[in-house]
Amino acid sequence: MLNDRIGRKKSFFTCLTTLILGSILSGFSETFTMWIFSRLIVGLTIPAVYQIPFIISLELVGPNYRAFVTVLTCMFYTIGLCMLAGVAYLIRDWRYLTLATSLPFLLYYFYWLFLPESPRWLLAKGRFEEALKILEDLARTNDKQLPESFIQNLKRTRSKSEEEELKKNPGLKGLCGTPNMRLKTSLITLNWFANEMVYVGLSYYGPSLGSNEYLSFFLSSVVEIPSYLMCWVIMDRWGRRWPLCLCMVISGLSCITTVLLPSDAVLTTLVLFLISKSAISASFLIIYPFAGELYPTQLRGIGIGTSAYVGGLGLIIIPFITYLGSEMLILPLIIMGSISVIGGISGLRLPETLHHRLPQTVEEGEEFGKNFSMDDCLRCIPIRPDISRVTSYENLELDHLKYEAQEDTPLDLPKQKRVSSLRRLAKQQSIMDTPKDEHGNMNITYWV
Repeated sequence: MLNDRIGRKKSFFTCLTTLILGSILSGFSETFTMWIFSRLIVGLTIPAVYQIPFIISLELVGPNYRAFVTVLTCMFYTIGLCMLAGVAYLIRDWRYLTLATSLPFLLYYFYWLFLPESPRWLLAKGRFEEALKILEDLARTNDKQLPESFIQNLKRTRSKSEEEELKKNPGLKGLCGTPNMRLKTSLITLNWFANEMVYVGLSYYGPSLGSNEYLSFFLSSVVEIPSYLMCWVIMDRWGRRWPLCLCMVISGLSCITTVLLPSDAVLTTLVLFLISKSAISASFLIIYPFAGELYPTQLRGIGIGTSAYVGGLGLIIIPFITYLGSEMLILPLIIMGSISVIGGISGLRLPETLHHRLPQTVEEGEEFGKNFSMDDCLRCIPIRPDISRVTSYENLELDHLKYEAQEDTPLDLPKQKRVSSLRRLAKQQSIMDTPKDEHGNMNITYWV
């Protein structure tokens, strides 16, 4: 909730400070109760420390770069997991391991000097001057210039009612207050629950496969990198829905297939496990931008936070599911595989977000995907939306703000629309009055 109330930047450093204090307290805990309390603090803040920078990056770039920043974020996360296997192998004492993996977070405080506040959040809160300054800095860095109409729209005087409306914070009510937002919130949360439960469950289950737990954990982390690179290509062509569904179903079926293997087929089980881990890693990568693009700016922080924390409840039962593997090696894989398949199929009901601009207000979030049909559900390759015209100052895709908004002529339309428009023009010609000059001569306009 702080994310949407006080801004992305302040929320990040607040959570970062809490995380560092909880981690240091964990390293110096003398009792089990004190250790549990300190780890509870860490567990409540670590998702926010990961999610808030991702939200900022998502809100700073245009539609064509969202897949890139997502892959880049997840790539560094996976590199950190690979390094963790080596650090844990070298540092066997849990106190030193806790401090070694926590104190480097202090370096993040240097980000305060460079990390900008999200201009979309500033616009949603009516802080136009601050947003304009950040946008001008971004444009200057990229050797671009903001359109004059865009600047004038930000600087115009707004009524008191408009300012009060912009400063409203919908909160949790906005997530479930309207039918379409309620449905999207439920489906996003369900998919998040399935992704997080299966991903973390397989991460915990990995070290139990093979003779070297450090090597098994390292391999289960390395297999994520090819899936991220594959997602980078697929997400910009097929969108989010079908890749999310296919990755979750492949992961689930790979887990369930282990039922057909003999009990001594440890190597084959390990191969299927790695395939499943790679696929669920790809789907976990997709769910982050997908959720961020579906939630409007006014609710993006609290929406992702709510879905992540509800999904995190599945982690409570993961240790018990993993423990079942001590009696029957493949049982945890069957459970996690079934959950993954169910989550993947349900994700097809969500609307496609590829090439769409981010919704700003709760109203825009409610309208987005409201007229979802069966054809939309079965369509594999998304249709590029028409965003050539500016509807408000909230559209930050500057590639479409180069010119003043003007009326489209038949020749400005796409080819398929141009023919029908010209036919309507010819049909209307017989009932239109031909303009004449002062001498009675007809003025005829030729379309070239």
